Amino acid sequence: MDERRKRRAPERGRSGVPRGKRPVKRSRRARRRRRNAIIRWTILIILVIAAAGGFLIWRKYGSSNEKADLGQYYDIGAEDGIAVVINNEVVREDEDAATDDANDTPTPGKIYDGQYYIEYSVVRERINERFYWDPNENVLLYTMPDGNVTVEVGNRDYTDVTETKSADYDILKTEGQTAYIALPFIQEYTNMEYEVYDDPVVRAVITSKWGETETAVIKRNTEVRYRGGVKSPILTEIDKGAKVTVLEDENDWMRVGTEDGFVGYVKTSALKDRTTETTSREFEEPVYSNISKDYTINMAWHNVTNETANGYVLENIAGTKGLTTIAPTWFSLADTEGNISSIADPDYVNYAHQSNLEVWAVLRDFHGGINSYDETYEVLSYTSKRTKVINQVIAEAIKTGVDGINLDFELVSSACGEHYIQFVRELSVKCRQNGLVFSVDNYVPQPYNSHYDLHEQGIVADYVVIMGYDEHTEGSYEAGSVASVGYLENGIRDALSDVPAEKLVAGVPFFTRLWFETPKTEEELAEEAGTEAAQYPDKVTSTAYGMSEAAKVLEEAGVQPEWDEQTMQNYASWEADGGTYKIWMEDRQSLEAKLKVIAENDLAGVAEWSLGMEDPSIWDLILQYVN
Repeated sequence: MDERRKRRAPERGRSGVPRGKRPVKRSRRARRRRRNAIIRWTILIILVIAAAGGFLIWRKYGSSNEKADLGQYYDIGAEDGIAVVINNEVVREDEDAATDDANDTPTPGKIYDGQYYIEYSVVRERINERFYWDPNENVLLYTMPDGNVTVEVGNRDYTDVTETKSADYDILKTEGQTAYIALPFIQEYTNMEYEVYDDPVVRAVITSKWGETETAVIKRNTEVRYRGGVKSPILTEIDKGAKVTVLEDENDWMRVGTEDGFVGYVKTSALKDRTTETTSREFEEPVYSNISKDYTINMAWHNVTNETANGYVLENIAGTKGLTTIAPTWFSLADTEGNISSIADPDYVNYAHQSNLEVWAVLRDFHGGINSYDETYEVLSYTSKRTKVINQVIAEAIKTGVDGINLDFELVSSACGEHYIQFVRELSVKCRQNGLVFSVDNYVPQPYNSHYDLHEQGIVADYVVIMGYDEHTEGSYEAGSVASVGYLENGIRDALSDVPAEKLVAGVPFFTRLWFETPKTEEELAEEAGTEAAQYPDKVTSTAYGMSEAAKVLEEAGVQPEWDEQTMQNYASWEADGGTYKIWMEDRQSLEAKLKVIAENDLAGVAEWSLGMEDPSIWDLILQYVN
């Protein structure tokens, strides 16, 4: 071996492997180990991230198994309280409160001695409005066509008009001013079904609305949740094949009511066989018979302020044509004890009858001994006082031979609404029993006077009158029409949603108002700051005039009115006496526009306020549309 080969020969170790080769093999093995470790750690990290992501996704989108607190859901406050579900709606304590104090809010339902009771305001607002509770005299009433059903507190005996009956439970329970009525007694006078469930909470499930309803069938076992969404707490589990009432469609979720009183949400995909069903129940509703004239009513109110004025009846009706009825303002509430004042005159009635006119005597809650909302409330909120008023009015009507009673109560607050409509029911019964036509006067329907309850009036009264005037009154902050045609049109339209046309009479004015406007001074504006009056820059006053008087005012002012298409009235304004005069005339043209509306709606008739304020020529016009 030469020196060159000798130098190139690798040095070998004990193993016979060249020393320069051994580190290469170890390096590859190490790199492989490191690579495998990195892969393993990468996979582990990916799995951890995936697990964490999955957990977050599940946490966000996965179904929750949380159970709803049913005591809170049903809002059962009292220890002896029960949940109340009416027509697939859970009644909560603060929704039908009989008091403004949240701490004194009555619970919707309670258990007394094993019997189930519903709080009075819940009954009246949601089940049957004819139940009436008088907290002043501790009596519960239900007015039937022939009289009242009467129940006293803690009593099992009760009077059904004239018949004494008994129940096997106390019908009425009270706690202070709050009354609770036994469920089976409510059902006796109401077209309703109910079922009481006691698991997992005691709840009364009531159905009092019948007709078309949408239902569906559960196609798999599922949950009813408080809200739409898988994270919402579960109210109850519902089995495959159960039927539910569909209340609201929210795409992926459906709001439903179960037969056992849970109202919540299920997935839309869990429903099948959606259909519309018609539900009903055999029940004999009370029939309130009415007196109906076979002619179109043409009634004029006669504003009689004293007994002497009765003597002018012949003079007032002499120039009329086609009049069927005269309504003298004879009866008023005299005090807050239920007494009335009367200026009724049998001779007046005889004169009217000789002229082929019926007399519907007016009963008012103003222009008498009382004249405020509080005083009207004081009378109507006591059953004994209402009874006294009715008995005195009926006695006077019989004594003088009148043909009907026209009720004109205009000082009824919203708080007095339930007492007022009970008075209407009770007076209707007495009029019916004595063959007297019963009519009720009303403002044009507005949200703020809905407590006059036109719907109930349309059932128990013979005729319902809407006074299609006083669009702007003596107390208005701005000048305007007393009765634009649109005001009457809207009033008729709204009234017809509650009262059948054959019972509805529209009132029109024989008067108008002359308005006088002057700019308010700085001092006057400062005094009114923060009030509604401050929104109006002018101070306004007005004077009421009959048709002929108003025409004379224009003649003396030398002003020619112009026809206003919006109000369908002749309108005039002029400057004088440091201000502006304005007037929207009631005349033949404006009256004809209103009569056309009345005729187009085929109403029961027309009423005019008031006799003696008309131009005599308008009677021929009224004849063209009314008779």
